[in-house]
Amino acid sequence: MGDMSTSVTMPSDQVPASQIIEEIRKRRADSGRLVAGVAAASNSDMFKGPQDGKPKAKRWDHHLTEESKLRQPCALKLAAQHLKKPGLISLGSGLPASSVFPFASLSMAVPSVPSFSEAAPVSPATVNKYDIRDGAAEYDLSVALNYGQACGSAQMARFLTEHAEVVHRPPYADWAVCQTIGNTGALEQAARMLCDRDRRDAVLTEAFGFSTAMETFEPLRVGVFGTAIDSEGIVAEAMDELLSGWDEAARGGFRRPHVLYTVPSGQNPTGATQSPARRRAVYAVARKHDMIIIEDEPYYFLQMDPYGQDAAPPTNIDEFVASLVPSYVSIDVDGRVLRMDSFSKVLAPGARLGWIVASQQLVERYQRHAEVASQGPSGFSQVLLHKLLEDSWGGHAGYLQWLMHLRGVYAQKRDALLAACERHLPRDLVSWTPPAAGMFVWLTVDHAKHPDHGTRKLEDIEQEIFDAGIDGGVLVARGSWFRAEQHVPLSGLYFRITYATASPEDMDTATSRFGDAVRSSFKV
Repeated sequence: MGDMSTSVTMPSDQVPASQIIEEIRKRRADSGRLVAGVAAASNSDMFKGPQDGKPKAKRWDHHLTEESKLRQPCALKLAAQHLKKPGLISLGSGLPASSVFPFASLSMAVPSVPSFSEAAPVSPATVNKYDIRDGAAEYDLSVALNYGQACGSAQMARFLTEHAEVVHRPPYADWAVCQTIGNTGALEQAARMLCDRDRRDAVLTEAFGFSTAMETFEPLRVGVFGTAIDSEGIVAEAMDELLSGWDEAARGGFRRPHVLYTVPSGQNPTGATQSPARRRAVYAVARKHDMIIIEDEPYYFLQMDPYGQDAAPPTNIDEFVASLVPSYVSIDVDGRVLRMDSFSKVLAPGARLGWIVASQQLVERYQRHAEVASQGPSGFSQVLLHKLLEDSWGGHAGYLQWLMHLRGVYAQKRDALLAACERHLPRDLVSWTPPAAGMFVWLTVDHAKHPDHGTRKLEDIEQEIFDAGIDGGVLVARGSWFRAEQHVPLSGLYFRITYATASPEDMDTATSRFGDAVRSSFKV
């Protein structure tokens, strides 16, 4: 695997996605077939375009935990770099011979570009054990099903590095990609890299956030604190005020947070999407207070037109990529953003395959941890998704067309649920902001109108509505589950509902049942 660089004639933030994809195609053609065997070492510099004129990322040694600093490269993983030497006979690596793998081939049927509907014809796709040996493909089961590097296969690393160029175009030079086992696993490793309980570290996040993230931070015994949010997510001014006036004594002895964890697009649970201006403002506050930003973006490509507006959706991949709200990693001039991406919400959560984009320093530290933890994502997942993305869908353009299709699917789902809310929920008691991305609608119930307001805890009223919903045949998520600071009493009454799974007909029925549960509690 050699240098795959070539020149791009326009500033990267002005180049259409299709032109970058064409530059990638030329790079690949100039480099020839990718040769990457068992446990082949790779890095993003092998696959990136030129980074001329971009600054280097800052160093983040002072943010790393002692645990992270102590991690050394895995000796056995390093030794695998010698396997590519012609004529070498290995007696040093415990890599099983592919002849003992009981899988001669794997076949699947997948939708074809651009007809992605389940009703459309499907195309067969097969991965064989010895496709590389036979010159039939660049990736096969003999490689995928053996031990690999913690950053994943070179074949998928190439695709994901190029994907970051097409979509994000990081503005500093030494960025890199590393595959993960999904965003939850990536977050746990990132937290242990950056959050040290012995120095009383703390994390800042949305006042209501992804409950599993809170459950990831809590056992590490670091502080978790929420900052104010509105319909666009984190309020930068409130965040700055909170950090500027940080009082360790009043905050349980925790240091001012040096890590910001945020879900900027279709935030879970509130559905809020930070606008470009909001992201720039939050990024400026993070720079002011020297924070690392963990950008968790599983819903990034599920961005939609505003509800109720008759806007034409993107008609091609250039319009689609241009329509996306710029990511934090795309405005990150310091290398302080660790972005977490995943195939979970856009292909299949069971694949357990994601990736991070961050500075080479942070990626290297992440990789050292992965070497002794997950050891990288499943070979089955990598080889099947590689077959789907690179062969069946023809690479980046086909994948972006799939994401365009998915955008339309989720827009229809969202519209169906919001229409059901308008039909069945008591508007004098329940309000919501239509989401522009993601899978969730955040319902605010006016607790001040409850007949027991002031005499019962909000948690009890929330429980009563939740139980009435279960009895009536609908499951919703309680807002209290998502509090960043679980010890702080509820200040409002909230519920999260989703349009991810149910059919429009079932959403209508379920929303009616939830409306009945609210009316029952409010005795109206």
